[in-house]
Amino acid sequence: MKIVLFVCVGNAARSIIAEALFNAAAPEGWRASSGGTKPASRISDDAIAVLGEIGVKVEKEKPTPLDEELAKSAEIGITMGCGVEDGCQVLFNPIKEDWNIDDPRGERIEKYREIRDEIKGHVDELIKKIEEGGI
Repeated sequence: MKIVLFVCVGNAARSIIAEALFNAAAPEGWRASSGGTKPASRISDDAIAVLGEIGVKVEKEKPTPLDEELAKSAEIGITMGCGVEDGCQVLFNPIKEDWNIDDPRGERIEKYREIRDEIKGHVDELIKKIEEGGI
């Protein structure tokens, strides 16, 4: 099984959304996981809500600390654009991307929807690359 690892600081919204969206459409032989450099105590209620709006459930998930073992298990490491690159750059295997996604923390639910849709676009592109053998 090949793994895509999504990383942000809290692992409470962006990286959780990316993990859930990737796993909902993952190509055969692939799955996603996620982690945070300073994980929150729980997933954002708004992240849970906006994923639920499109039929993706994550209520039972919990933020996971990013550690070397988790990072080295991934074929692809993707940061969400929240300054974690300096803290985990050396942990990632050969392929690493930064998607530069705004942090929706403290924003209205509409911002979470925008972030969800932006992440979905990136996830769809990533899946297409994998399916076409580009990764």
